Parts: sequence; C-alpha cells; structure tokens
Amino acid sequence: MEPVKMVKNVTFIEAMAIVVGMIIGSGIFLKPGIVLNHTGSPVLSLLAWVAGGIITLASALTVAEIASSIPKSGGLYTYLGELYGDAFGFLLGWVQTVIAYPASVAAQAIAFATYSNFFIPMTPAQQKLLGIGVLAVLLLMNILSTRYGGAIQVVATVGKLVPIVAIVAAGLLSTAMPGFAGMGSTLATRGSGFGAAILSTLWAYDGWIGVTNMAGELKNPSKTLPRVITIGVLFVILVYALFNLAVFNVVPLEEIVASDTPGAVVAETLFGKGGGAFITAGIMISVFGALNGYLMTAARVPQAMAEQGKLPMARTLGRISPKFRTPANALIMQSLLAVVYIFSGTFNTLTDMLVFVLWIFFTMGVFGIFLLRKRKLSPEGGYKVPLYPLTPIFGMIGGAYILVSTIIDTPARSLIGIGITLIGLPVFWLINRKERKA
Repeated sequence: MEPVKMVKNVTFIEAMAIVVGMIIGSGIFLKPGIVLNHTGSPVLSLLAWVAGGIITLASALTVAEIASSIPKSGGLYTYLGELYGDAFGFLLGWVQTVIAYPASVAAQAIAFATYSNFFIPMTPAQQKLLGIGVLAVLLLMNILSTRYGGAIQVVATVGKLVPIVAIVAAGLLSTAMPGFAGMGSTLATRGSGFGAAILSTLWAYDGWIGVTNMAGELKNPSKTLPRVITIGVLFVILVYALFNLAVFNVVPLEEIVASDTPGAVVAETLFGKGGGAFITAGIMISVFGALNGYLMTAARVPQAMAEQGKLPMARTLGRISPKFRTPANALIMQSLLAVVYIFSGTFNTLTDMLVFVLWIFFTMGVFGIFLLRKRKLSPEGGYKVPLYPLTPIFGMIGGAYILVSTIIDTPARSLIGIGITLIGLPVFWLINRKERKA
C-alpha cells in the first residue's frame, strides 16, 4: 500500500498570502518610532527601511534558486540537509520543531488576545484561554484542509492591508502639520545610529522563508517559489516605505519617537478617536494572519523530518491524514507545544534566545547557493539568482551583520541559544544509531 501524500493544492495567490502575511505582522505599526529614534531623521529612516528590505530581498532571491532546485517540503531544513549534511539540517529542524515555531505560534496567539483586550477587558488567564481558543479554531481548519488554511491566509492578508492602505492613502494626501516640509528635520537626540535602525527593520521583514516549507504542496514549485518570494518581498518593501512616509507627513517627529504605538497615533490623527479602534482591529487581523501562516508552515518541518525517520515517534508525526490529506499529527503536536508555551509564558524569552541561532542557519542557507552551483544541482533553464555572485554576497553581509550585532548586544542569550541547539546532537546520534541497527 502506497503512503498517503499531501495534495499539491496551494495556489500562487495562497503562497503569496503566506509570504506577505507572515512578513507583515504588528511590526509595521510599532517600529517606525524605534527606527526614527536610531537615525534621528525621516530621510535616513526611510533609507533604513529600504536598506533592510534590499538585504532581505538579496537573501530571498538567493534562497529562491535553492528552493526551485530542491522543491521539497521542509524548507531550509531540507536545503541544509542536502547541501551541508544531515547533522546541520537536523539541528535547524530540531530547533524549529521543538522551540522556534511553536513558541512563535504561542507569541502570535497571545498577541491576538492582548490586542483583543482593547475591546473586551480580560484578565491574563482569560487572555491565555482566548489565545488557545483562536489557535484551536485555526488548527481545526488546517487539519480539515490545506485549502481552508490557505483561504484564511488570503482573507487575513487582504484584511490586514485594509488599514495600512487607508493610512497610506489618507496620510499622503493629508494637509495636516508637519507635512512633507518636516522631512528635512532632525531630532536633537538620537539612538544608536543607522546600523541599529537597519537591524530593527530586518526583524520586521522576517517570515518570508516560511513559504518554502510548503514546497511539496505547491503547484509547480520550481517556478512558483521564486516568483512569490520575489514579488512578495518587493511588495512589502513598498508598503513599509509608503506607510512610514505617511506617518512622517502627519505626526511630528518627537511624537513618533515618544509613542510606543505610532501607528495608532497616526490613525487617531487621521480618523479621530475611532482611529485607535481602527488600528487595533487592523493589528488583530494582521496578527491573526501571521498566526495562521506560522501554524500552517510550522507543521511541515516535523512532518518532513519524521517522514525521513529523523524524529522520535516518526511513524506518527510523519503520517498524512488519509481522509484530509494534511499533516494532522504534526499540526496537533506543534499546537500542543504552543499551548505549553502559552501557559508557561516563556515564548518571548525562547524566541529571543534563538534569534542568533536561526540567523546562523539563514546565513548558511544563503551561502548554500555556492555549494548548489559547485555541485551543479541547479537545473539548466531553471530560475537563477540575478547578479550572481553579488546578490548572495550582499545577503550574507546582511546576515553577518545581524549575527555580530546580536552577539554584541546579547552575548549570554546568544550562547544559551547555541546550547539549546546543541542538545539536539545526542538526539541526532541516537536516531542514527537506531537506524543503523534497523
């Protein structure tokens, strides 16, 4: 009897919604003040947002060639395994499966419940229960059909763009002070400078690589992946630049820096007191879409690992539901881990500790293009990264900058992240030993 396979029913639009929906979270509503504080100038802030986008695009264009050459589920876990060896792929998959993805899902679920508190006051315990309830609904939809998860992602992505488009349109046309004349102004006090500003924007661009986890379910992944990654990242760069331009046109610089939620400030300036509710609803839709995207893509990593016998309980976790043709067991496992992190309240700490580790693997992924070309794994006539080798080199410089900045700012946290990752080596050794015996 042949094993059940997942259906290739993820469309171009759904894949595009995964890219855009996972990148655009709450960061665009919250980060403008932080970036402006670092640069002290609206013009330099815009340049920082564009520079962060270009670094992200360079990495994305590079990984797109790898993805089109190795169009398999599992994303970066699969690419590292094929290009560097099973141990490197396993360590990334281990970190993503046990901590990074479920902790990110937990963080998104709690963020949704926290913003809901704006409309319905809740205790911390009630917020946790609401977060788990929203997660349960999305889990059910993604188990029943990948198409349901894809449809939710498309609707949520369109929904999160509505308040952003409204703010951009109204903000650019607004005649309120300070207006575009204030673009040449500077702040008396500054943060850490242009480099720190770029670093802040790079976190807001994170998430695009999640779509590669779905490669096995995409229609024509070799062509679709490069297109959705490239178009999606370019679209987000444009959205971020226009949003910041609208903010600078409407809100005085000092007020932007002083506010923890500059998006809400500009919304209230443009739309009155209802602006706060408007922007909060937009953030909730944005977070909801990111939660669905993370849950959908997260399950594909442990499923791919288990299918290759690289996880404990591999037969169960690698199984595809014969009725729904979805990785139901892997989805449930990721959700249960997320619930544990929701109740423990450790999700933000864990994701912060693993930022350094994940960027090591991301940078290795970008460098992997040189291994791919050397081994002639990139098919003739397939997608090729433009301006090779300059584009991957630029992406690697961006990755190296993040790594150096992170280890300088939080050396202890970075080392703990490495330690958590290396715990996976004994697990890898035991699984391989079991395989050899078998």
